[in-house]
Amino acid sequence: MACATLFGDMQARFTVRPRPYRWIAWSALGVLTLIVFTGAAVRLTGSGLGCPTWPKCTTTAYAAPLRSHQGIEFGNRLLTSVVGLPCFLAFVGGWLRKPYRRDLMLLGLGLCLSVLAQAVLGGITVLTGLNPYTVMAHYVLSMGALALAAILVWRVHREHAGAAQAVARSRRLVRAVRAFFAYGMLMIVAGTAASAAGPHAGGAGTGDVVSRLNFWGADTLRLLIAGHARLAAVYGVLAVVGFVAIRRGREDRDLLRPLGTVCVLLGLQGVVGTLQYHADPALPAEIVWIHVALAALTFNALMWLLLATGRSAPAAPVPGPAAAPASERAVTPA
Repeated sequence: MACATLFGDMQARFTVRPRPYRWIAWSALGVLTLIVFTGAAVRLTGSGLGCPTWPKCTTTAYAAPLRSHQGIEFGNRLLTSVVGLPCFLAFVGGWLRKPYRRDLMLLGLGLCLSVLAQAVLGGITVLTGLNPYTVMAHYVLSMGALALAAILVWRVHREHAGAAQAVARSRRLVRAVRAFFAYGMLMIVAGTAASAAGPHAGGAGTGDVVSRLNFWGADTLRLLIAGHARLAAVYGVLAVVGFVAIRRGREDRDLLRPLGTVCVLLGLQGVVGTLQYHADPALPAEIVWIHVALAALTFNALMWLLLATGRSAPAAPVPGPAAAPASERAVTPA
């Protein structure tokens, strides 16, 4: 009872207006995208085990000594607190926001929990010596956090524009876009598997031996890269076909911007992937980093497309038999 009274007093005394809350939502999306970039940099510089334990950096200290690889890994851990701040503000701001919207508060809570889960999974990843499966799970979890942030941004943006939260479109289009999104997730997971089998396992800078995916022995990396490349090629074709189809139609042309952004990012990834394929067998870390960064941006664009598509329009009611005129109705005798 006392807690409820305290919370009620805080809601009465403090108010968060929609405009600053929009900045909070965009900040959460920005920092969650940024930490994908920095997390990839930690691994690609071979600094994944710069701090060999968790939550401390070493067995005796929380902070890292001023050495490059330890500093890189510890810096990424510190960045988690920076990421957590706008996510926490999204939750508290959603709770104190006027007008109050329960969905925004719950999305903010989800962001807080996702940051906590990422910190815990990051610790497990370190304690397991950068096990490739936990590394892959860490990246996928990052995509989940990005999804929550994208939904939050979309909802506050639609509210600001005075538009409905979800547009109603044809069932066929909605199903096609959702299938396209699911295919994109499969492509991203295949990319994380290819990366987990590659030469940048994360321990090169500190001299640690880190296991890699080894499904098919020496051919694992080659087969995963080939599979990922085929998935991406088909995906690019589907994206272009969808763009042309919408452009030629009269409806749903507002989807051209998000789908066009997806097409451009997929094209850039195709160029980067081709450079990777024809580069030195060691796969230059800089090119891999660009590929990972583009994958995160592509995910954001896919979320934009998914949210802009909205939901299926309700089916039109099936007309029943027409009622007979009153003059033709049978009169039941008394």
